[in-house]
Amino acid sequence: MKIIDSIIPGKQFISLEFFPPKERQDWPSFFQTVEQLKQLNPLFASVTYGAGGSTHSSTLEIVTRLQRDYGLEAMAHLTCIGADETEVLKFMHELDKVGVSNVLALRGDPPQDIDAGSVTGSSLKHATDLVAFLRGHHPELGLAVAGYPETHPEAVDAKSDLGFFKAKFENGGDFAITQLFFDNQHYFDFVSRAREVGVTKPIIPGILPVVNLKVIKRIMSLCGASLPVEYQAQLEDADRRGGAAEVQKLGVEYARKQAEGLLAGGAPGVHLYTLNRVDAVSQIAEGLL
Repeated sequence: MKIIDSIIPGKQFISLEFFPPKERQDWPSFFQTVEQLKQLNPLFASVTYGAGGSTHSSTLEIVTRLQRDYGLEAMAHLTCIGADETEVLKFMHELDKVGVSNVLALRGDPPQDIDAGSVTGSSLKHATDLVAFLRGHHPELGLAVAGYPETHPEAVDAKSDLGFFKAKFENGGDFAITQLFFDNQHYFDFVSRAREVGVTKPIIPGILPVVNLKVIKRIMSLCGASLPVEYQAQLEDADRRGGAAEVQKLGVEYARKQAEGLLAGGAPGVHLYTLNRVDAVSQIAEGLL
C-alpha cells in the first residue's frame, strides 16, 4: 500500500525511522525495540540505507521483516550516489518480490573520504534524478522525498534549494520528510515557502531527540541543522551536571515539546528519528495524539 494513501488531512500520526545495526549479533535486540515501538501504532516505519549502499542488504531484510512479521507499513531508504541504474533496479526488484511498495528517495552521502562531486559513472547524481528514474520505472511506487528546513548544506542558497525540492515533486514525489531541526519556526517557514512556489503535497517534520551532545554536534555538522543558542547552553549545562543521562532527559523533553507544537500548528504528523532507542521515543510519543 502506498503511504500517501494513508495520509488523511486532519488525521495526524506519528511515523518512525530505524537504522540497521552494524553487527548481526545485535539484530535480536533491535527487533525487540521494533516490537516495543510498534505499540505506538506508527503510520509507517522507514529503514535507512548506508552511504554508497553499504547497508542495502540489511535494509532489505529489515523492511521485509517489519512488514511481514510486525505488520508495519515499511519504507526503504534508497540512495543513488555511488550506484548505477542497474543496481537501483535490482534493489527495486528485490523490494517488489517481498511486497514492500514504499521508498524514500535520497541522493545520500558519499562513502567516507570521497567528495560527492567526484562520484561518477551514473546518471543518478541527485535526488531529483533518482525520483524521476524510480517513477518512470515503477509508476505504482509509493515515493517519499527529503526536505531541508534550514537549506541543504551544499545548496547555493535557500531559493535554489527550494527549487530542487519542488522538482522532486514534479518528478513524482508523493510526500516529504524533513531533515531534523530544533526550532519549529524553521519548519513552518519552510512549509510556507514551499506552498508559495506551488508544492501542495504533505511535508512531515522530522524530529530527533538529543541523547548525546557529542553525537548531535557531529550530526549537525553533516546536515546543516542548527541548535538554538539557549538550547545548546542548556544541553552543555546538563552534560556538565550529569553526563549523557541528563542530556537525554533534557533532549527528550525538548523533542516532546517540539512534537506538541508542530501538531498544534497543523503538521500532518511527526516523523521520529528513533536512534533505535525505546525509552526516548516512547516518552516522546506516548499519548501525543
